[in-house]
Amino acid sequence: MTEFKLPEIGEGVVEGEIVQWLKKPGEAVEANEALVEVMTDKATIEVPAPQAGRLVEIRVEVGEIAAIDEVIAILELGAAAPKAAAAAAAPKAAAAAAAAPKAAEAPAAPKAAAAPAAPKAAAPSPASGGAVLATPAARALARESGIDLQALPVDERGRITKRDVLMAKSAPAPVSARPASKPARPAAPAYVHAGEPVEGDEIIPFRGMRRKIAEGIHRSYSTAAHYTYVEQINVTRLVKLRGEAKALAAEHGISLSYLPFIVKAVVHGLKRFPIVNAELDEAGGRIIVKKRYDIGIATATEQGLIVPVVHHADRRSIFDVAAEIGRLSEAARQGTASRSDLTGSTFTITSLGTIGGVLATPILNFPEVGILGVHAIRKTPIVDDDDNIVIGHMMNLSVSLDHRIVDGFEGASFLQEVKRYLEDPNLLLLAGI
Repeated sequence: MTEFKLPEIGEGVVEGEIVQWLKKPGEAVEANEALVEVMTDKATIEVPAPQAGRLVEIRVEVGEIAAIDEVIAILELGAAAPKAAAAAAAPKAAAAAAAAPKAAEAPAAPKAAAAPAAPKAAAPSPASGGAVLATPAARALARESGIDLQALPVDERGRITKRDVLMAKSAPAPVSARPASKPARPAAPAYVHAGEPVEGDEIIPFRGMRRKIAEGIHRSYSTAAHYTYVEQINVTRLVKLRGEAKALAAEHGISLSYLPFIVKAVVHGLKRFPIVNAELDEAGGRIIVKKRYDIGIATATEQGLIVPVVHHADRRSIFDVAAEIGRLSEAARQGTASRSDLTGSTFTITSLGTIGGVLATPILNFPEVGILGVHAIRKTPIVDDDDNIVIGHMMNLSVSLDHRIVDGFEGASFLQEVKRYLEDPNLLLLAGI
């Protein structure tokens, strides 16, 4: 038997959530065949078996968090295929069945009767005062939150996970403070406490991508000092230019939206105000100003909001950016995006397309210090330079920034630069796109 440990699955990744076991205990697995699907804060990946063999035991169930190098399964390397193993086991099973009555008639051995199997949860309890077995992420979160791990219950394997600490943070009262017994459901409850569903409620497991999104948003909102600046953009010229370019893009198999133009305008804004393209390294006591322009594009999927990245956006043409956005969006929705596709962004754009609404306050894609919200383009009466009322196209842009790094003047100036390129898209051409 061989312990199967969660391997290193990315730089800076210390833990992963088990999303799906692709084999069941007893099933054979080939060398390098996908065995388990694991989700980190970077991406979801399939971890292969190191050698051919058989999955004997699963140690970490779906929805649980495992630390890097933690044993998540037991393998029997070089084991027979399931059918052969079952055939080989049949005679033994028959012999065991035949011997069962005799064993029942025989007197039980004193030692066996006096030594029942030890329960799995024999690990240190809150009252034991012994060492606590906890994942690294659980220990870090407990220190940050001021939670005593000794006070938390352990799972059936005697350990404490990050989920246990998160539950302790959100719990309104200690478990011990609850009544020892209570009815399953009051006849006419005036108030139903969170976590106690009533008949007709739908239960959705809070795990996988949804939990990763929640953790990321909570970390961002509780760490950065968010503020939002909003500007109206007259995109009448942009609408005309994009309309004229759509046919040419289609000839190259490219669907041309407004987003590639916005990406290029953002790049020019970041070059003019580089502090918006930065990251705060609190532990190192430094601000890292990025000299690369890798733009994250928030994308809605069935699993939740994912942010694939257009790398080197400054080196790409409008058509190149459009093609890459199309590829990344499809990969994100199909769940085939690579780790490189989903990491390394320096600034993020979030857009709901035609349902973009009037205004929103985007939450930063931590540890970035800026994110741009793109809202709906609408036909609007506009007063031109000659005081004539004409029909044009207007759009709101909202930029959220980390006030610890980006001052209000710099944030507003950045968005004004983006506005300048979108209101006169010919500047993109003059600037070499």
